[in-house]
Amino acid sequence: MTSVKSIYIYFLSIRKLIIKSIKEFIFTTGFYNKLLNSKIPSRFFFYPNPYLLSPLLNHKDLLIKISNEDVRNFRINFLKNKEKKSIHNFLWLNLVDRKNEFEIIQKIIEEWIIKYQKYKKDTWSNNLISIRIISWISNADLILKNNQKDFKQLFYKCLMRQITFVKKNLQNISNENKKISAISAIILSGLVFREYYNNYKMGLKELKKFIENSFDKNGFPKNRNFENLVTFLQYFILIKEWIKNGQEIVPDYLEEIIDKNLVCLNSLNSPLKKLPLFNGSTEKNLENFLEYLEKLNYSLKKNLKSVGQIQIVKNKKSTLYFDSGEPPTHKLSKDYQSGPLSFEYSNDNDKIITNCGYGRKISKKIQLLSKFTSAQSTLCINNTSVVKFKKNSLINKAYGSTISNSFKIFDFDRTEDKTNVTVSATHNAYLDKFGYLHKRTIKFFKKNNQIEGNDHLIKKNGSSSVGFSIRFHLYPGINTVKTISGKSILLQVNKNKAWVFSSENQNINIEKSLFLGGNKALNNQCIVIYGDTKDEDVDIKWKLKKAS
Repeated sequence: MTSVKSIYIYFLSIRKLIIKSIKEFIFTTGFYNKLLNSKIPSRFFFYPNPYLLSPLLNHKDLLIKISNEDVRNFRINFLKNKEKKSIHNFLWLNLVDRKNEFEIIQKIIEEWIIKYQKYKKDTWSNNLISIRIISWISNADLILKNNQKDFKQLFYKCLMRQITFVKKNLQNISNENKKISAISAIILSGLVFREYYNNYKMGLKELKKFIENSFDKNGFPKNRNFENLVTFLQYFILIKEWIKNGQEIVPDYLEEIIDKNLVCLNSLNSPLKKLPLFNGSTEKNLENFLEYLEKLNYSLKKNLKSVGQIQIVKNKKSTLYFDSGEPPTHKLSKDYQSGPLSFEYSNDNDKIITNCGYGRKISKKIQLLSKFTSAQSTLCINNTSVVKFKKNSLINKAYGSTISNSFKIFDFDRTEDKTNVTVSATHNAYLDKFGYLHKRTIKFFKKNNQIEGNDHLIKKNGSSSVGFSIRFHLYPGINTVKTISGKSILLQVNKNKAWVFSSENQNINIEKSLFLGGNKALNNQCIVIYGDTKDEDVDIKWKLKKAS
């Protein structure tokens, strides 16, 4: 059955890539470029506030002064940047010192239009073109400051060609991040240009479908990706604010999803102000986005104990995240990391136990490695990753590195009283191949912030002796010293703070590891417990507490 399904997906991939190649060829033809021409709008109904784009900026908080540079040098300086796309999305317009001579901005855009007004694969990619449309419209007051007729006509024509392109290709976009940016661009175009009000109505229909298909009942992305939650919320708030500025009524479904997203975000937030590293997330800093929400009067009050099937335990300045969830569906699994029952733990402003993070922006090889179970703080049997990822290059090119098998989580339990919180769950990912279930229980003590864990390997019929390894990845910068007894490890977080990890009657080692959460590979260390089941049930107990 699995083989038949794989063959089917393989042929679907070939079909998808062929269609994509044909379309890319058609896009370059003169006939298609003529189809992109449309009526030039008379004026802007309103100018959106460029400040609303702040969360989309990846640049440092500084002004770009270009008044004393010629256009050519300005472009060369940007193209030297590792992120060469940064000049083509035009988000840098938000960072321009608006006291500068506006003519220089117009020259830069005019030069760009002359060179790139027709389809080019690199500069007209789905996400890039949508963000460029949003950037141009949001900074139109600066771009069209002197209202020169020739430049205005050139700008409007190129802008409308790009909007038409996005509309024509919206249904072909499968990536959720690219889809929401395209929908946002279409909605904005219909709001600012009354001649294209139908764009607004079309965009709202697509937005409603997107929301219905992409989120669970709590308003968390079905792909279980924390970074996507932040990205989607950023665009939803943009759309809401644009609608208000355009004097339209904000749809109830948009208000509802924003409220739910905010609850999810507040639930995940911790003193670290960074996203936990599960299921495709990198260590995104939330501080600026939280300030942005506050300035726009969005409140963060309610909390959930579980978001995206990640259990959240908070106590003063301590936070424990515990993954009690199953993989998303095949179509939504391209960024899934196979770490069932993995956990992260932080205290005060220090993360202690972490997952490795996602290597998407580092390299394809690192990205694949970061998907494996060994890159998460959980248990492996015989160094085998919990789920397999499709390795066929055609399938990966068409759909990404999606999962080829799944597993079940069951017997989940969470109990809480005045003194402690206990979470536990069991998964069957290793049952068919090795004959064992894995149950993990973590107990959090509120008084001293200590955690105690028990990894229970449960033998089923037909099972045999297998080797296991349990990894506890440490945050970069934590120094480790193994005690003389060999049963515990001192974790020196800083000069004044240390923790002790211990496990009675187990073989504890310290190994080298990699931390990928900051979008670059950093060296860190990893505590590993090795053992053998000896063809029977095994309990591996461990403890993490502050050094006395």
